[in-house]
Amino acid sequence: MQYASGAFSVRTGRDLHPITGVRWAGAIAYCNWLSARDGLAACYTLATGACDFTRSGYRLPTEAEWEYAARGGQTNPYRKFPWGDDTNTAAADLAAEPLAPRPGHFPARAKNVIWLFINGGPSHVDTFDHKPELEKRDGQPLPGFDKNTGFFADQVGGLMKSPFEFRRHGESGAWVSSLFPQMARHVDKMAFIKSCWTDSNNHAPALLKINTGMARMGFPCTGSWVTYGLGSENRDLPGFVVMYDTKGRGLPKGYAQNWSAGFLPGVFQGTGIDTAGAPIPNLSRLQGMTDGEQRAQFDLAARLNGRHLDGSGADLALQARIESYELAYRMQMAAPEALDLAAETKETQDLYGLHDPTCGHFAKQCLIARRLVERGVRFVQIYSGGEENQKSWDGHDDIRGNHAGFAAETDRPIAALLEDLARRGMLDETLVIWGGEFGRLPIAQKSARPGRDHNPHAFTVWLAGGGTKAGTCHGATDDVGFKAVHDRVSVNDLHATILHLLGMDHKRLVFRFNGRDFRLTDVAGVVVADVLA
Repeated sequence: MQYASGAFSVRTGRDLHPITGVRWAGAIAYCNWLSARDGLAACYTLATGACDFTRSGYRLPTEAEWEYAARGGQTNPYRKFPWGDDTNTAAADLAAEPLAPRPGHFPARAKNVIWLFINGGPSHVDTFDHKPELEKRDGQPLPGFDKNTGFFADQVGGLMKSPFEFRRHGESGAWVSSLFPQMARHVDKMAFIKSCWTDSNNHAPALLKINTGMARMGFPCTGSWVTYGLGSENRDLPGFVVMYDTKGRGLPKGYAQNWSAGFLPGVFQGTGIDTAGAPIPNLSRLQGMTDGEQRAQFDLAARLNGRHLDGSGADLALQARIESYELAYRMQMAAPEALDLAAETKETQDLYGLHDPTCGHFAKQCLIARRLVERGVRFVQIYSGGEENQKSWDGHDDIRGNHAGFAAETDRPIAALLEDLARRGMLDETLVIWGGEFGRLPIAQKSARPGRDHNPHAFTVWLAGGGTKAGTCHGATDDVGFKAVHDRVSVNDLHATILHLLGMDHKRLVFRFNGRDFRLTDVAGVVVADVLA
């Protein structure tokens, strides 16, 4: 049986446009004419219009086949129809191989992303946002302060100066506290955004907001949107990889929702790697099984799952499981090689601090991140810190000890990552992001060793590489660092900027779900032009 595809449009010279005004009788007569021309058995009975699907001749696609083709060759009911002047060839590519590399909306400055997620809410006024006024007014109340701004209204103290010394560094003269002596050497690579703000003072919704653009569960995270839009450049590795705390301090609040694909196809969700043990569970084949036997097993499972998928319609979870089996099969060779740090020189291992008992675990993750993007992985996210309180940068008690401890774990590896990317010529095409879910208040949280409570009104993020303007600073907070006041940057603005650097228009990167088009930036977002090179 043959499809009579494109015959009318080719004859008129309008190859990508359907011909209008053709009656059914004329269309099936044309199919029979094609069949006779090629010596095939005609499918249609012209008197009744009935089609004999067992015959070898030409026929028109059925309604179901048209629907399938219009959706880019997939069963996903949310995909837009690719026809007319805006032919969406990417949709067909997405169906055939969802992680295949795809072009953005315009030329990209960055090809890959490494997001260093400083989990728990690092204090901007103790890291990069120097506030001399805090020293002058140390211990004084903050006028007009709402005690419900933070999380512990009964522990509100006065303004508290930073326990860390600030100094200017680099030709840009950027302020950096004594927490980060190694990172301070690289400030001329960084573009600081010191006027970020968010909607929530609670970890779980704030984490979801900074990761997914929404403060509630069920939405795709940034890494999922990026791989959905661009695919990846290595079909044998996940397009989006996540690494988290390996010191027994737990996962970030919200757990895997922070790297979920939400309503996007599951193939775009983050793949977690446990760098303390077996990086990817169940990746090795059973002992004694040959490659051919395993391939046959996968093929059988794929056929059975495919039949079930055909009968169940748009089952995104099943579709994701089928794709994950195929990816796991391909990863058996590629993943161990990518994660083999013994292949790195001693000089590189020492640069990161791979064998340092304080920072070695985070050094391992940063070095793996470089190796992954070097091999074409599109998006890598590394979490510093575990669940909350003293297990993360959540310095409610003893801000000095809390931040000093986590800074010691991350300062050297992050500085090494920037240096290593730069000397390999990779920094220009790799966007590095540093930041957490919110900032911390400039006032003390009362305790035996004072800390700082959550502050959704202000926090700092820095970007490096990937088309950012090195050695710059955008925005500012007030004199004590309580609120972002100049050139404020919302989470939506940050996301719009990340997508822009990757060559995507945040208003055009959409997915239809529940009857409306969704974006990472929802209905907001403005690109922060000041940080673009």
